[in-house]
Amino acid sequence: MKRLIPKKALLTHIDNFPQARIMVIGDLMIDHFIWGSVNRISPEAPVPVVKVTDESFHLGGAANVVHNIHTLGGKVYVAGVAGDDEMGRKIAHDLRALGISTGGIILSHQRPTTLKTRIIAHNQQVVRFDREENTPLNTSIQKRIISYCKRIFSDIHAVILSDYDKGLLSRELVEEIINLCKKDMKPVIVDPKVEHIDIYKGVTMITPNQKEAGEASGVKILSDKDASRAAFFLQKRIGCESVLITRGEQGMTLVEKNGSFAHIPTLATEVYDVTGAGDTVVSALTLALATGASKRVAALIANYAAGIVIKKVGTASVAKEELKKAIQKQNYILNGGSF
Repeated sequence: MKRLIPKKALLTHIDNFPQARIMVIGDLMIDHFIWGSVNRISPEAPVPVVKVTDESFHLGGAANVVHNIHTLGGKVYVAGVAGDDEMGRKIAHDLRALGISTGGIILSHQRPTTLKTRIIAHNQQVVRFDREENTPLNTSIQKRIISYCKRIFSDIHAVILSDYDKGLLSRELVEEIINLCKKDMKPVIVDPKVEHIDIYKGVTMITPNQKEAGEASGVKILSDKDASRAAFFLQKRIGCESVLITRGEQGMTLVEKNGSFAHIPTLATEVYDVTGAGDTVVSALTLALATGASKRVAALIANYAAGIVIKKVGTASVAKEELKKAIQKQNYILNGGSF
């Protein structure tokens, strides 16, 4: 079945984004881009020779989620760990430059800041190499993170757990945050990693991509029906209220606890780069939920935001006015389920 959702229903929530206060807890990192062109193949090996023309550094991982919430107009707090090194200090500096408090960021001598370097030639990624340490953090650091969250918890409307599997989000920390949120009935939205998806039992919503959802559910996702089946399995497995699977050019699939579902087609006519698109989705989705949007309306808003960001090369964010402009261009048809 198809149902038309008025633009006003989406725009009203976006206008209210500045009233939303979100806590992001997760793995902080830097995305490093080396830009260039390829005109020949190396005589040493069958690989392209990239002539470097520029390089740039961007907030990545959970720090990119923070950046997206900020550019979308919401107020954001952040809790996480980076190395006590040049890149860790850059994360703290760049966030402070945006007017975002860094009181919840711990710079640790125990590990380097995760640095993901991508070589881009002619708007295409040639190779990526990572410098990181992903062993679990010690309990004293986790206790400091929890202590910070408790101090500012009364001021927030929702929590995002941004999991890049770098060691911060342990079972103990996650359970503590979930219990805090349940007491105050605040939503917890998780961008999860498959390896330990079961630690997120009882969260409000998870937002795996199609590959992650397929691996976690054991369902090979080749169709909308497969995606719904995978989402229902995950929803039951971890006891969450909803599952939103992001599916690239197939759009999104949303399944809710009441058994309803929706397949949301992609809005992107061109895809240049999906780097950080999941960060944009979870940011827009959570802001919408924090302003009182239903999960379906929130998913629609997130879909518009994703459609904008994947047209940009590199780690990118979406501005509030960009998002409104995209929605104002058309009404939206939502596929599947009852509304």
